[in-house]
Parts: sequence; structure tokens; C-alpha cells
Amino acid sequence: MTLNRLEATRAQVLAYRRKVQALDKRLPMSPESLRQAAWAGLQDSMPRAAVLSIHARVAGTTPSSWEDTSLVQLWGPRFQLYVVARSDLPFFSLGRLPDDAKGRRKAEDLATRLHAFLDGRTTLTYGQAGDGVGVHPNALRYAAATGTVGIRWAGARAPTIWTVPPPTITASAACEELARRYLHVYGPTTTAAFTRWASIGSAQGRAAFEALAAELAPVRTSIGDAWILTADEPTFRAAAGPTAPARLLPSGDSLFLLWGADRELLVPDPVQREALWTSRVWPGAVLVDGELVGTWRRDGTNVTVEPWRRLVRAEQDAVEGEAASLPLPDLRGPIVVRWSS
Repeated sequence: MTLNRLEATRAQVLAYRRKVQALDKRLPMSPESLRQAAWAGLQDSMPRAAVLSIHARVAGTTPSSWEDTSLVQLWGPRFQLYVVARSDLPFFSLGRLPDDAKGRRKAEDLATRLHAFLDGRTTLTYGQAGDGVGVHPNALRYAAATGTVGIRWAGARAPTIWTVPPPTITASAACEELARRYLHVYGPTTTAAFTRWASIGSAQGRAAFEALAAELAPVRTSIGDAWILTADEPTFRAAAGPTAPARLLPSGDSLFLLWGADRELLVPDPVQREALWTSRVWPGAVLVDGELVGTWRRDGTNVTVEPWRRLVRAEQDAVEGEAASLPLPDLRGPIVVRWSS
């Protein structure tokens, strides 16, 4: 742990997060780029949100990019559906296994019963598996924390699930790596923020950060003291580069999957925060020249954008260009952007 505390401005924090999330410049399409885009996981609870998050970060994204063999789906942080790199599955599953005896028994018991019910069958639908185990299908999400549950959800039909061999890594080591991922993508950050994002116990989150103490550097921001990985300090200190003209980020995208004071840092205006982080399903966020400037929603081929300020013609053109390039399946016609004042 370094002793000299960095003083970070809001602009530095946002520039760092955009840089490590490849939101200023898209990566070339490759399994390595997909893994980088999904370094802290890509939320996919809204149909095909993950592919839109990939599109914002990786060039050449298609409607089926989420099905790349290097990626898998799972019930991850906060028991939401996520897309992660196949090689990273243990961190997002076993890394969240409860550290209390009751919670661990629940997860392991459900996983054992699910494996026994499958009895060699390759897959079952979500509902069939729940009925067979004798629980509501939603309860099977707890079993995912053992790292032995596979899932696939294409959006239109019920998900299918199956069981896989357990990871060889320990739960504590997996949680530590999950914390590294969070620090890299969401830094500067805190133990409390990581704990909430990962939906794990506060003691479990503290233990992960304490295990990483030698790898952390303290940072002071306008919303309080936080941490980054020491390995990320050069990137954090580097001058900001050119920003992308526009990106359309889906509901739950990593850039704004935040709570509390972190939301205030990203979106200082309280009215705008209420428009983005609603009490129901969040809209998508419009990123223009490195700042969030509004929200967007889609209904078929219609994309409705609600800007928070007046966008000049070049900015509107950039947003409309992004909308036209969205890799959405089964569109019946071109995307039409409607501007809501």
C-alpha cells in the first residue's frame, strides 16, 4: 500500500473510468477485447443489454457477439444476469459465495439438489429445474454462487440451466480477484461500494480489501477517500486523451452501475440523477464527449433521446450515428431517433 495519497479531481476519475472501460476508443474485435470489455462483468438482465455494452467498447460487434465462445452467462452480482469471460466465471460466482455458515449451506444445498435432479441431463428450463428441486426458480440463483451452475438466456424464452464442475480456486481467492476487477473498473472506490455491488457481506468485502492491502493506493476525491490498484496509478495519472463523440449505454451499463455518492460524482445535478436512476427500470445513458448528457429508451426501431442540455448539430449527428449502428436483432427497418425536449 503506497503512503502518498493521490488528490483526484472529478475529471480525472471519469477520464480514468472511461479509459479502462474502452469508452473513449473502441477495441478491435477479439476474445481478448471481449474479456476486457467484460472485466467487471456486463449486466444482461435487460434483453441484450450486454451486447449493447460490448458495442460501446468493441468495434465490429454483432447481435450474436454475446454468444462468442469466450463468453458465458451467469447469475452474478446482486443475483442479476451477467455476461463474463468464460475463464473468469469462478470470480463472479464462487467469489460471491456467502462466508456465513447459513448462507453457504443454502447455496451448496441448492446446488447439490439441482445436480441430483438433472441426473445426467444436459439442460433444463428454469421453471422445470425449480419444480424438480422443489423451490421457486428464482431461488436457484443462490446456487450459482457455488460456481457449479450454468445458464443461458436468449431473451425471448425462459432460461435454461445446467451444472458444471466446481472451480478449483478457493472462495476467498475468487472474492479477492473479484475485488481487483471492481477496483480496476470502478476505481477510485471503497469497500462499502464493492460490498454493495457484489451483494456480499460487509465482513467479506473488508476481508477482500485487506487481503489486497499491498496492492492498493489511497486516493482522495471530492466525495471522500477511496482506493485504486497501485498497478493502475500510471493510467490514473496519465493525461486524458480524445473522447468518443457519442456512445449509447444500455440500462445497467458498468459506467453508471453506481449508488450513493458515486452517483453524485458522475451526475452532479439531482434532477438528472432522478431521470437516470429511476425507481423502476433504468433507461439507457447517452454519453457525449465524455459526459453523460441524457437518457434513451428504445421501442422497436424508435429510439427516444431525452437530452439534459441542448446538443449542437454535430452532437446530435453523433448520437444518431450511434443509434443507427446498434447491433440489434430482428429490426424491421432502420433506427429512427426521436428527440424529446
